[in-house]
Amino acid sequence: MNIALMAHDNKKKLMENLCIAYRHILSRHHLYATGTTGQIVEEAIGLPVHKYLAGHLGGEQQLGAQIAHNDIDLVIFLRDPLHQKHYEPDIYSVMRLCDVHNIPLASNLATAEALLLALDRGDLDWRNIVKR
Repeated sequence: MNIALMAHDNKKKLMENLCIAYRHILSRHHLYATGTTGQIVEEAIGLPVHKYLAGHLGGEQQLGAQIAHNDIDLVIFLRDPLHQKHYEPDIYSVMRLCDVHNIPLASNLATAEALLLALDRGDLDWRNIVKR
């Protein structure tokens, strides 16, 4: 499956730790990420990550296009809800596209862990049927 990873600046360390903890699951899937997050994850877990531009430079829009084409199966977007970003519309666009196209989306650590464990159990295999 194709997993997209994004994290606001002060959540990047949390994303790194999440990916280290769940490397055994992530290693069986294709990883996509916005620029800086992708670099951090790739270095931390030693797995290839397809990197888009940095989020605020259009990476979120690139990812949104992939979601709209049903090429992403799961999105983990560790957001900072306490600090609004000037590119907030792009963030909401990604979240809206996930809702429109039924793409599982985690925006915090608890949900990210639940989705990764569900992925490991095969609970998201329905995505393979939807993509046909």
